[in-house]
Amino acid sequence: MRSKAATIRCQIDELFDLHYLDFDQIHGVEPPGDVLIDVDFGRSGSAAKVKEWLERKPDDAKVVVAIDRTSHLQSIQARALGATDILPRPLDPKALIKLLLGDVDPSDRIAASPGVGEALESLRNIFESTRVGKPLDMAAIDSTGEAVIRRMEEYGLGSWLDIVRRHHGQTYQHCLIVTGVTVAFAQHLGFSRSDQRRMSLGAMLHDIGKARIPLAILEKPASLTAAEMAAMAKHPEYGLEALKTAPGVSGELLDIVTHHHEYLDGSGYPHRLRGSEISDPVRIVTICDVFGALIERRAYKPPLASARAYEILLEMGSKLDRDLVREFSFARTVQFEAAA
Repeated sequence: MRSKAATIRCQIDELFDLHYLDFDQIHGVEPPGDVLIDVDFGRSGSAAKVKEWLERKPDDAKVVVAIDRTSHLQSIQARALGATDILPRPLDPKALIKLLLGDVDPSDRIAASPGVGEALESLRNIFESTRVGKPLDMAAIDSTGEAVIRRMEEYGLGSWLDIVRRHHGQTYQHCLIVTGVTVAFAQHLGFSRSDQRRMSLGAMLHDIGKARIPLAILEKPASLTAAEMAAMAKHPEYGLEALKTAPGVSGELLDIVTHHHEYLDGSGYPHRLRGSEISDPVRIVTICDVFGALIERRAYKPPLASARAYEILLEMGSKLDRDLVREFSFARTVQFEAAA
């Protein structure tokens, strides 16, 4: 039978830089920035020793303590240790990932915003389910598109960007931006309601493969090294692997997920497609993806204004569909808060 530590390692080892310590080893090392504790409170002196060890932890460290689901006493003991969060046994890896990622909007502005809140919840489910190997609820994800469409019709793209650019997580922020920009572009192009929903679904899932990228790379607050860039470039193929056996996934959706980093001149990845090998839906999402990356807020670079981001699309020339880029000019006048 696998130990508890081995079970936890199997569930989250690819996402975090993990170090496992037995109870008797803790005093030989300094506490890290995030700690998951599963300790036998009935063991003599265990709580006092753990509390003493945790007094050396960084001030902003997360301390997650596992307890028996029905034990009020263990809950009190965990808080006395200095737990910032408590999870019941058996540990739910999705809940643990959410706590360690700090995936919370303190102001609740994102979650409470019509359309944006639904899209954020769908993205959370998409990434959390993919990380732990659970099937996606494709019907629920698809239905989110209608909420995004209504939001865009009522408030416009600028309002959407003002809200989603406040999310601290780079990946969620990017996916929300690309989803909103894609729906706004589809509306500008006069797409039918059903086609708008298809494009919304493709945009929401386009980076699903990033669920398999280590978080140290995915959320790194600095430019990536060449090796890290190579690892990141695997995400389209990971996305295909995650979706190709899922029921109800169209070929068009798989195409978007796999090829949204392909360029018309053959310089993209992962398959170096050229010209007519790249479908129209992929061309649309690629433009929105590049634009989104340019205007999003990151720790190591300021966001570009929409007009400057559009100029860069023009400067990319033969890499992108020139006719679609010309139509995308509506986005250069979108106003959003520069310091969001």
